[in-house]
Amino acid sequence: MFARRLRVISAVLAAVDAVLAVAAFVAAYGVRGELLPSLAESFPGLPAGPLYPFSLYVPLLGGIVGTWLATGYLLGVYRPRELRERRQAVLDPTRQIVAGALVLAAGLFFVKGFYVSRLLLLLFVVFDWMLQVAARLAYIEWGPRLRERLGDSYRILMVGTGARAQELAGMIRESRQAGLKLAGWVETSSATAQRELDGLPVHGLEEVPRLLREQVIDEVLFAVGREELERLEDLFLRCEEEGVRTRVALEMFPHQASQVFVEHLGAVPLLTFSTTPEDELRLFAKRLLDAVGAALLLVALSPLLLLLGVLVKLSSRGPALYQQERCGLGGRRFALVKFRSMVADAEQRQAELAPLNEADGPVFKMRRDPRVTSVGRWMRRLSLDELPQLWNILKGDMSFVGPRPPLPQEVERYERWQRRRLRMRPGLTCLWALEGRSELSFARWMELDMAYIDNWSLWLDLKILLKTIPRVLLGRGAA
Repeated sequence: MFARRLRVISAVLAAVDAVLAVAAFVAAYGVRGELLPSLAESFPGLPAGPLYPFSLYVPLLGGIVGTWLATGYLLGVYRPRELRERRQAVLDPTRQIVAGALVLAAGLFFVKGFYVSRLLLLLFVVFDWMLQVAARLAYIEWGPRLRERLGDSYRILMVGTGARAQELAGMIRESRQAGLKLAGWVETSSATAQRELDGLPVHGLEEVPRLLREQVIDEVLFAVGREELERLEDLFLRCEEEGVRTRVALEMFPHQASQVFVEHLGAVPLLTFSTTPEDELRLFAKRLLDAVGAALLLVALSPLLLLLGVLVKLSSRGPALYQQERCGLGGRRFALVKFRSMVADAEQRQAELAPLNEADGPVFKMRRDPRVTSVGRWMRRLSLDELPQLWNILKGDMSFVGPRPPLPQEVERYERWQRRRLRMRPGLTCLWALEGRSELSFARWMELDMAYIDNWSLWLDLKILLKTIPRVLLGRGAA
């Protein structure tokens, strides 16, 4: 499915969800305000009290719709993708409505919205979930049939018959639910025998002008090698003159995992390749949540921070806080702050302990490091020594979730592919914390960081945080 069409489908899905939320709220108000009181005489246990007029609930309804859409966007429910699996049709509304309901409950508590009927909200949540799931399942089941009946298909002519062209044709067939349809093939060799490929005719280049005149061709997709593109210049110009959209599979660029998109600098279009998340709105939301969360935690945990600082100061000579230069986003240097868990001259003594290093790769780990103080060992086991890094998160040096910030000397020994982890803001925890923390090999650690970058979403961040908390409390995998 083409990304722009997916964005349209996502926008339509969001609009449908907004309409369904309104319908669910109206239905819930009718059931709670009209149906249940009328049945109360026959069923005395039912609530019979009157509701406030619907007009008083209109601002609440607007807030609910906004909360639902914002929650869905942040959880990735409306990210451009095809809706094909029934499991997804049930899981997405469930995640969205549960998260939205929690936000709504918290909001009503803070604004003291005690006039709102709790049963009304419960009915609304149930009705809305049922409507959303039913709408998505209906789209999966009847969407393709309806498009075929209405003749609403987007016909694509494929130029090329090689392996890449056939791979793209398979993707088009998988997207038939969204209306994409392969109209035929064009063989680019000079001598072409009339034949079929996958049940569709294969045409020669000389036939394309006739096809554009006589058939409905919405788009021409070129999937050929770079050496053939120059020879097809006349066909490009013909499509441009007739207003037929053309696309080219970018086989001439040596990229493997990059996301490719067009960005504009002024009026100049720039073809952009990126192997890291590029959704600036979601990245901004991640940064905003980091800053707010770090500020709240610094205030809430200030007594504990003070107590830990005193314990560190009393247990050994040296300052309570320890600062160390680390590499952050894009290799930017910053001072990472921790509670000191080692003796004051720990860095000077590392060279003599180098032969006892238990980690592979360009890192130093030692399970029974003699430089660690008694208080430091206890703090490390519960990761309490890392609490001052909330200040780093507040400043923007770090995030709650992301690759661990490495030392500059470690980065100097990275292989090229490992440097990609520097393109994501470093964090307190990540996928490596769920698999073993200090028990992981360096190679596995790097692989998990790359997997996080490739699959990043706000929902993934939330899952990592929720799974990290019990591991930290139990001290699993701590050095």
